[in-house]
Amino acid sequence: MTHRFLFSLAALLVLALPAGAQNRTGEKHPDFKVRAQTAAEPMAQGPFEATVESLSAYECPEWFRDAKFGMWAHWGPQCEPEDGDWYARNMYIENNGQYRYNIDARDHPSRFGFKDWIHEWEAENWNPDELVRLYKEAGARYFMALANHHDNFDLYNSRYQSWNSVALGPRKDIVGGWAAACRRYGLPLGVSVHAAHAWPWYEVSRGSDKRGPLAGVPYDGVLTKEDGKGTWWEGLDPQELYEQRHPLSPNGRAWDWQEDQVTPPDQAYVDKFYNRTVQLINDYDPDIIYFDDTYLPMWPVSDVGLKVVAHAYNHSAAKHAGKPEIVITGKVLNDWQKQTIVWDVERGAPNDIQPLPWQTCTCIGSWHYDKHVYYQDRYKTPAQVIAMLVDIVSKNGNLLLNIPVKGDGTIDPTERRIVEQIGHWMKINGESIYGTRPWVIFGEGPVAESSNNPIRDQGFNEGKEQLGAKDIRFNKKGDKTLFVTLFGAPEAQTDVRALGSKTAQNSRKIKKITLLGSDQPVTWTQDKDCLHIAPPAEIPSPEAIVYKVEFR
Repeated sequence: MTHRFLFSLAALLVLALPAGAQNRTGEKHPDFKVRAQTAAEPMAQGPFEATVESLSAYECPEWFRDAKFGMWAHWGPQCEPEDGDWYARNMYIENNGQYRYNIDARDHPSRFGFKDWIHEWEAENWNPDELVRLYKEAGARYFMALANHHDNFDLYNSRYQSWNSVALGPRKDIVGGWAAACRRYGLPLGVSVHAAHAWPWYEVSRGSDKRGPLAGVPYDGVLTKEDGKGTWWEGLDPQELYEQRHPLSPNGRAWDWQEDQVTPPDQAYVDKFYNRTVQLINDYDPDIIYFDDTYLPMWPVSDVGLKVVAHAYNHSAAKHAGKPEIVITGKVLNDWQKQTIVWDVERGAPNDIQPLPWQTCTCIGSWHYDKHVYYQDRYKTPAQVIAMLVDIVSKNGNLLLNIPVKGDGTIDPTERRIVEQIGHWMKINGESIYGTRPWVIFGEGPVAESSNNPIRDQGFNEGKEQLGAKDIRFNKKGDKTLFVTLFGAPEAQTDVRALGSKTAQNSRKIKKITLLGSDQPVTWTQDKDCLHIAPPAEIPSPEAIVYKVEFR
């Protein structure tokens, strides 16, 4: 039976269960507290319905599986202070480093809040054409733009959020600018949507200092439209940005929507998220949607995520002969959820080949631009990024790499050098990345054999194991070509145990071996137990070298 038929059969079995019964994984169907209303932005009609069972018919498109490598501009008003990630939340946490920075750089958060950083953000040197061209030349096969973050500020011409980049700050359609550049250079466009979390994430903005001269003076998260008379934001409602018109959450958590952790969202909040996200899909036609959520936005208290995904799949299917060509990603997915959307792993990777396509998202520094990372030279090196890419691809994954953008819309000199060096490696070795598929094993060597680096929550296991000269990674193209990647420059003979002519992984004899980027002949022998490769005469790319192995 085919993969699709098996899951269609499973879907029918689940649908036959009574309401509240357990599905095939032993989980109960959620009892949604708030159901999204779709009258303002009707759901697209098509083969998909807003149920887990219907969405299980989804198949990841081949273009995404072939692309392997994307770059991300995780860029918005939180980059204006240039002080790192989650600034719009952390600036309201007393004695946090970003709270202290806010006071030193501007003022106390009761007098200068995040809304005021938005007002200062101008993006005056932003050139999306130049950056997208740079990323394409570096080997990226798709590009991701931030559509909104937990800060609740839409970076597009939003009809449902007054706090947006066309009306305020730079007064530019940021997503529209990125989209035009992607069309010009032929890159699929991704948009990342994080705003579902604003409701609990901003709760700290209505706090106050516990000590000091301003103890008890509320931060600006309590302000309302009426407070704006005579200010730069007169006529705007800060509560539309901060979303603090609800009881505080039970334990101050800012992430998963469990009732013992987060106050459930109200109807207006759910509907607004649905409307602004569906408008984003309809107006900008993205090829990828990245949800920074455990499974889907506001899951399991609302069906809003199911409805947005069903709309996106049907919207795409209508343009592609009934089959969606869009990719939607989410985090911390169980097995049945991985059938409905693509699994995203943040700053990490699983220990083995995955049966379905997946993606790692990571960053060379902080998610939002942090000038201290630049000053202290703490970016990932090109060699580290390349090692991650090769390892991820060997396990059936893609790498989405964020290059943090400064508040003015540019990247710094170190970032540019890193991007260019990655591009140099990709020009030599891209054949071993694009369009490949996993082999029978992903690799051999110390790291592959230890397999002792479990994923935690969203991921967060990168950097704990360093790939070295004795580590090997495999991936194939078709039935007769295998790429063997070695990390660094080998100084001694390389023994590839899996590629003997009579091993558990291989029973074929090798016809030819070449070193990508080199015209020098490769000296090798194959016996029944092992492939032996002599040290190369030249090293085309010191970060990692790739042998192209062709079988008889």
